[in-house]
Amino acid sequence: MPVTFTLRELAEMSDGELVGDPKQIIKGAASLIEAEEGDITFFGDARYLALLRKTRASAVFLPRDFSESIPQAQIRVTNPAKAFEKLALQLAPEPIRMAPGVHPTAVVDPSATLAEGVSIQPHAVIEANVSIGPNTLIGAGSYIGHESVIGADSLIYPNVTIRERIIIGARVIIHGGAVIGADGFGFEVVDGRYVKIPQRGIVQIDDDVDIGANSTIDRARFGRTWIQRGVKIDNLVQIAHNVVIGEDSAIAAGVGIAGSTRIGRRVIIGGQAGLVGHIEVADNTMIGAQTGVTKNIGPGAFLLSPAVPIENAREHLAWTHRLGKLYARVKALEEKMGREEKQA
Repeated sequence: MPVTFTLRELAEMSDGELVGDPKQIIKGAASLIEAEEGDITFFGDARYLALLRKTRASAVFLPRDFSESIPQAQIRVTNPAKAFEKLALQLAPEPIRMAPGVHPTAVVDPSATLAEGVSIQPHAVIEANVSIGPNTLIGAGSYIGHESVIGADSLIYPNVTIRERIIIGARVIIHGGAVIGADGFGFEVVDGRYVKIPQRGIVQIDDDVDIGANSTIDRARFGRTWIQRGVKIDNLVQIAHNVVIGEDSAIAAGVGIAGSTRIGRRVIIGGQAGLVGHIEVADNTMIGAQTGVTKNIGPGAFLLSPAVPIENAREHLAWTHRLGKLYARVKALEEKMGREEKQA
């Protein structure tokens, strides 16, 4: 039977002030734009006031100092987003939990060490001398390479590839299709041909890191590619060999980071941004979506590459194409003025 709450119960749960019928039933929780009758939503940012006015929700979590009149029932709280999150967890179905143990179809080398509570799902492969910490789950079809180490309470979703000698901490989540420890993109030209440079380093992923689906983190040429504690990586992100990403940084989908770049702590990188190799990005930096970064960035900087209307883009492109002629005209004028000054 679906879980429901009265507004009185929700107000008590969130330590909120109720404005509305305390007996009204709430059956779901949704965003302002997706909510339907019977749902509760939340509002805490003035940028979304227009959406609040249009929402079809029956009730709204609001800041305590909200002053505008709205037709929905209200629960006024200190932090609407947190109150909504708490309720959403109550309404959500229980998470699916896999039983500890090794599935009969999994292949586990006898030398591997599996701690208490480890769950190895169907068709997973655990190679020689692997160590897996307590309560960690290895999803169906995943591969854990020789001598790799995975800490406690980690979640490796199906079809993840973790190559040899990779170090992964505790409470790490890696989503399906991710590849950790593939060779870095290292080649040198010999007699006109590309010759592969051996990639002998490792990848180290510290505690509380999340890695999105189909993301790739390459092993170092030597030393380590290092993802530090608390880093959050979205889907389809490419991190090249010997990159270091500092604690609590967040990287959105489609980002590419070239080799040996060092990212500081609490850095935010927007979707599809690209960073060249061998540069440094300091702490507390923000890089907007689709921004190309080609040089070092100091602390606290905010780089942005905004979209512009097509009329402006065409105009800017035309100006760019005329720069050569403009340069020639300015140079000719300077030379003419120089001759006139000499004659005077």
